[in-house]
This record gives sequence, structure tokens and C-alpha cells, in this order.
Amino acid sequence: MKVAKFGGSSLASAVQIKRVFDIVNSDDRRKFIVVSAPGKRSGADTKVTDALIAYHKACKAQDERGIKIYQDWIVARYLEIYNELNMDSHIIEDIKDNIQQLASLPIDNPYTYDTFLAAGENNNAKLIADYFSSAGLKSRYVHPADAGILVSSDPGNARLIQSSYERIKYLNDLEETLIIPGFFGVTAKGEVCTFSRGGSDITGSIIAAGVKAELYENFTDVNGIFAAHPGIVKNPVPIAELTYREMRELAYSGFSVLHDEALVPAYRAHVPLVIKNTNNPEHPGTKIVVQRETKGAPVVGIASSSNFSTLYVSKYLMNREVGFGRKVLSALENLGVRFEHMPTGIDDLSVVIRSHYLTQPVSKALLSNLIETLHPDELYIDRDLSIITLVGEDMKEHVGVTARAATALSKKGISIAMLSQGSSEVSVMFIVKEKDEKEALRAIYSTFFE
Repeated sequence: MKVAKFGGSSLASAVQIKRVFDIVNSDDRRKFIVVSAPGKRSGADTKVTDALIAYHKACKAQDERGIKIYQDWIVARYLEIYNELNMDSHIIEDIKDNIQQLASLPIDNPYTYDTFLAAGENNNAKLIADYFSSAGLKSRYVHPADAGILVSSDPGNARLIQSSYERIKYLNDLEETLIIPGFFGVTAKGEVCTFSRGGSDITGSIIAAGVKAELYENFTDVNGIFAAHPGIVKNPVPIAELTYREMRELAYSGFSVLHDEALVPAYRAHVPLVIKNTNNPEHPGTKIVVQRETKGAPVVGIASSSNFSTLYVSKYLMNREVGFGRKVLSALENLGVRFEHMPTGIDDLSVVIRSHYLTQPVSKALLSNLIETLHPDELYIDRDLSIITLVGEDMKEHVGVTARAATALSKKGISIAMLSQGSSEVSVMFIVKEKDEKEALRAIYSTFFE
């Protein structure tokens, strides 16, 4: 059996939903279908999820006019799809009631916001299940609670309870094609709790692991994954196959095709994943496996990500002070700041941090704390940085990968603020100024792929 997840752009209109039906109907192994909320129909359009966020804000502000505007817009969006699919059932009334009832939820409940967000996927799953059945494919809508997706009580950042996999297994015993809304699960007390944004990918991966699928198909609006961002590099090389470790690095470092957390359940269950195009389903796409068969090129992909800062701390004989690094990390922890990387030397260390954590008050408190506890020789925060990441599990078998990339940057006159390579040798990271990000990516891509 296969699990197929369809993203928002694949379900944005009746035309797209008909394409999805044809894809699902063409292969009876596609039994478990995970769906997102309707996405944008065009560049200027609004996603249903974004409209639900605005609807929640209006409810929080007790803006009666705003509440009515967003209720009507969201219901009209589903009604348009319903009419264009020539449906004739009570399902549109159920959707209308559900959207309107959101306004009566207690706004101070920590799970209310998640319930608003989840309504996009939940109502779309109901609509699609109803349409599939009317079109001749016997289908059933399955709420995540009924699917066995039990999650932690952490609104906006839910984590699956491991015992859920035992519950999910029973889905194999159901005969219909199952339509499951993505993006959320339920807590032990029955509260709706969402995964992080883009979490429909996570739901698909969880279902694939739970039912022990032969394949997890993630349908989107591109023909798989490319070796670099097409918006930066012209006609980048497509990637036919890569490993979960490589995809995890690329997703974390800026590839937005797949949610990085979605890889974990399928990876642990050894379920291969393929990224395919809803509008070109015959294309083989990009396959993600535990261990790939293709060998050769040292680099499979190059990603970039901006909005980073570095905290630089220098002190002579730092390496002889027990607990120096711990004090730095404790200061960050006490201020609720996550760090990404921490390259060190014998007398200095740098901590790479996403810039949004380092607001002016936090930065001031952090520097003050470190001056008092560490008495450093030098201490400052460097901002406006980007990370360029080269990824490939075969890099360790090739000499000079880092040197070739550094030479490419040198030829373009791009200064390297920092360089880091993990012990796993799956990735090499270059930190450059944000203004040089795109040029740096193109220079390194050209070295390895052109």
C-alpha cells in the first residue's frame, strides 16, 4: 500500500482536485490520502490557512465585521470548489457550520488557535472524501483522532506520542480509500494540536510509518527536488535520488519542498519517499531512501538560508577554563535562545543563532551576562549573515571538496565569515554576508555542476 500526501497547491481548485482524483484512482495501492488545506490558485490569491489566521485575529479583537468577512470568504472558497465539482450533498452545510462555530470557541484556550488552523485541512478532507465517493471511488473521511494520531500537549509544535503507531496500524483493515486531514493530531484530552507550519508532510510520514507503507508519495507542484533553488540558479540539475540524511540537511538549510521534520517517521520505519508533481504525475520525481544506489558526484545539492547572526567570544587560554562553553550556552538557555552551530578554537568560539532570537533587549542582556560571568577579551554579535550548505554523503570519499568551494568564493571576491564541517561529513557550511548569498550559491553551484 502507498500513502499519498497532496499539498495546498494540488488542492487549490476543483480542477486540481479532479487531477488528484485521477492520480489516486489510477493506482489501487494508493489507499491512504493525506490532504492539506486549499492553497493559492494564483500568486495574488490567499491560502485558506492564512484566512483562518486572520479570522482568529478578528475573533480575538472582537471585531464583528472582520469575523463576518472572514467567515464568508472561507465558506465561499469551499462553496466554489463544491459547485465546480458538481456535488450534491450536505457536506457544504457541515463545512459552513464548522467555520461559523469557530467564532464561539473560548479565545483564551491555548488550543483554540490550533483548532482554527486545523479547520482548513479538516474541512478539505471532508469535501474530498465526499467528492471521491460521488465520483465512484469508495472513500472515507478519517479524523486524526480516529486515525490514532495522539500528540503531545504543545500547541503549534505537537510531537507524536510513540504509542500512536500501534493505533494507526488498524487503518490497514479498512476497505475504503481513506482521506485524512494533515497538519494536526489530538491530545490525550481530545484537544486539537497542530504540528509546526507545513505539518501535513509530517502527518503523511506518520501514517506511512504506522501502516508500514511500501512508499510515501508527497505530491506538490514541482517535478521533484533540484540541486539548487531555481529562483537563484537558472535551470538547476534535478536530483533523481538522495538519502534521508541528505534531504534532512537540505530541508533544514533552505529547501522548502519538504518539511524537514516530516523525514523522521518515514526514515525510522525505512519507508522510501518520493516527491512528485500533481500536474505531471508520470514524471519519476525525486526518491528519498535510507541508502541510495547512485554514487559518484561528491555534492548532491547546495542550499542557502539567511537571517543568521553569530555571537563571538574570545578569551586568552579559554581552553583551560572548565565550564566556559557551558556558561555561554547557559546564558542562551536562560534567555530562551536556540543556537544552530558552534565552531570553536582554543581561545575563541562562535555561536550561530537565528537573528529573530536576538532582539535588542535579548542581545543587551546576553552580552551583559557574558561580560559578568566570563570576563572575555572580545565579545560582539555579528549580524546579516547567510549560510551556504553543500550536502552529499559521498563527500568523504572525495578530496578537496571544501577547497573547491572556497576557491569558487575567492574568485568572486566573496569573504568567508566562518566555515564548519560536521564529523559526519554529510555537509559543509560556509557563512557569508547576506548581500553575497545569491552570488555565493551560484559560484559554488557552477563549480560542482556546470
